[in-house]
Amino acid sequence: MDLWTYERKQWDGGHKTVCGVDEAGAGPLAGPVYAAAVILPRELELPGLDDSKKLTAKKREKLYKEILSKADSWSIARVEAAEIDEIDILNARMLAMQRAINGLKVKPDFALIDGNRDHGSRYSITTPHCTIVKGDGKSASIAAASILAKVSRDLFVSTELEKQYPEYGFAKHKGYGTKYHYEMLDLHGPCPFHRKTFLKKWEANRI
Repeated sequence: MDLWTYERKQWDGGHKTVCGVDEAGAGPLAGPVYAAAVILPRELELPGLDDSKKLTAKKREKLYKEILSKADSWSIARVEAAEIDEIDILNARMLAMQRAINGLKVKPDFALIDGNRDHGSRYSITTPHCTIVKGDGKSASIAAASILAKVSRDLFVSTELEKQYPEYGFAKHKGYGTKYHYEMLDLHGPCPFHRKTFLKKWEANRI
């Protein structure tokens, strides 16, 4: 599939600088939600570029390094677990994506946003944009953003959180709600990086 179709449409419409935006980590019980924004050189060849979820960890890491070195501009942002609890995950996703766009050193004329949502009750994407359902498999820029967001989040959870709270086994499950993760929650209770609003069912079952 041609991954440049959506970018070309915007270039042809007069937008010179187009970024792709995606987030990672909306579903886990712990850790921040990450987002990335990427502006790639036009028609850049990145063999194997695809939705980060379809790639092996090794392939993602290889592309991650390539994207960082070849992108015209890139930015990675995150919203912490405490913020997610305060504003809810949809607002947190929107906030993370806009933070990533704002962090670009090159200001984009237009943003391609993965998914079908561009606003929550409190936060929204304010940069001129369009949403693309499953855009991480349709747009080169969004695919690149999906890789930066996922690799960055996985690295933080499996190194920093693993180091600070080894008892939860974050390197194994990346914060997702696996059987092992729930067993460790039963033993140790939540840590400061757990999303309290994501643990309501677990807490209800303990009573």
